[in-house]
Amino acid sequence: MHRSSTATASTSVTGFYTFLTQGLDDLLRSFHSHHFMSIHFLHHVLSSVRSFHSQLIAVVQKLHLPVGEKWLDEYMDESARLWEVCHVIKSGICNMESYYSAAVAIAATLENHHFLNPQVSRQVLRGINGCLRERVGLEEENRGLIRMRIEPLMMKFDKNVLIESKFNGFNGFRGVLFALRNTNSLLLMILLSGLVYCSPVTSFSSSCHSNNTAMNYSESKTVFGSGFMVSASRLHEKVMENEDGQNGVLLYEFWSARTAIEELKTEVERIRGTGMEFDVSERVEKLKSCFVGLQCGVENMIVQLDDFFDEIVEARKKLSDLCTHS
Repeated sequence: MHRSSTATASTSVTGFYTFLTQGLDDLLRSFHSHHFMSIHFLHHVLSSVRSFHSQLIAVVQKLHLPVGEKWLDEYMDESARLWEVCHVIKSGICNMESYYSAAVAIAATLENHHFLNPQVSRQVLRGINGCLRERVGLEEENRGLIRMRIEPLMMKFDKNVLIESKFNGFNGFRGVLFALRNTNSLLLMILLSGLVYCSPVTSFSSSCHSNNTAMNYSESKTVFGSGFMVSASRLHEKVMENEDGQNGVLLYEFWSARTAIEELKTEVERIRGTGMEFDVSERVEKLKSCFVGLQCGVENMIVQLDDFFDEIVEARKKLSDLCTHS
């Protein structure tokens, strides 16, 4: 296929569904290749949200949509939802800063005291207990974010969508926007559960519309946008299987860091009772590695979110101008 033909296909309505399907299949492969809710996988999820949104804008510019119609309002509503949820995600991960900063400070203290004696042990335990309080505080604050700002949005991933004539509206724009909104609901729930807080509001068993009739997606010809729906449903099922009723921040690196600090606390408490000096350098290296990894991961996520906010602003202006100048 020539370059021009490829570009035309990718910016058509059908091409958009194919783009979604391929992107979701890539995400499923990434899910299988990494730890559950790893920062690497969640970076891939956010990158997919950005690329799907960017592709929608490219498609809209090719559809010759009418001026003064509802299509622009419908896009603005979805981009406003994206904006709101991504700001909640950013707030949630910014709340981790005090937690990992406290742990990195503990590691620095221990690096200056290669061997632990009872006096240093007491100082380190105070730091560890402060760090643990930071973790409890951030989880409580993030749970509040979900309850106050996400629950009112009533975000749901719709697994069973039949073909409806309304999806053909505005030269197929309504179908494309629905596909984006439905896919976003799934991917944003993954990001919220991994990075902010997993609760009944964001759990994958409760954040999904599904009727009581089981549907075989591979055989059904009546499911709207069947390709991307099959791929999205597979990803949803895999994430739901692994979530298994867990609550809290599900980020793998967050749990690894949590384990490292709790192991260090156990070790320091054991040492303090002996009155002897012990070498804890191995524990300190693990602690430092886990928390620096957590810090780098969430800071990179913040950079990617800020870039996405700029893209949303640019896209809203672009489509508004498209309406004005058509």
